Amino acid sequence: MNEKINKLECVLLIDDDEATNFYHKIILKEECTQVHVQAVSSAKEGLDFLLGRETFADSPKPGIIFLDINMPGMNGWDFLAKYNELSSDIHERSVIAMLTTSINPDDRERATAIPVVKEFVHKPLTPEVFKKIVQKNFAD
Repeated sequence: MNEKINKLECVLLIDDDEATNFYHKIILKEECTQVHVQAVSSAKEGLDFLLGRETFADSPKPGIIFLDINMPGMNGWDFLAKYNELSSDIHERSVIAMLTTSINPDDRERATAIPVVKEFVHKPLTPEVFKKIVQKNFAD
């Protein structure tokens, strides 16, 4: 990738499926070797990461958050409701991309109506889609 990626310090994957997280980590690390890729298996863990709670106290702040919609307990929509309550400095430095297997057009419509959601992407994440998100959202 080009030098724009250097502005991206960290990518956060929030998905309850470990195999999906594993695959997406491989894709992301191949595309951006200098960027920290953190995968968590629940929306609560994602919030903990963003807030630097517990084991995430010294973690870099994510520039891109890939968020699954359908997760047990707190789902992607619940995460977004909590995310909207966070400070604006977190919002200003992060791009949220909904990452889903959902083919329900209502999900896309709902996601695009939420201002903090910048992308709606179908799984699996590909290098090409990741590059487009970076180019679109991290351009000078």
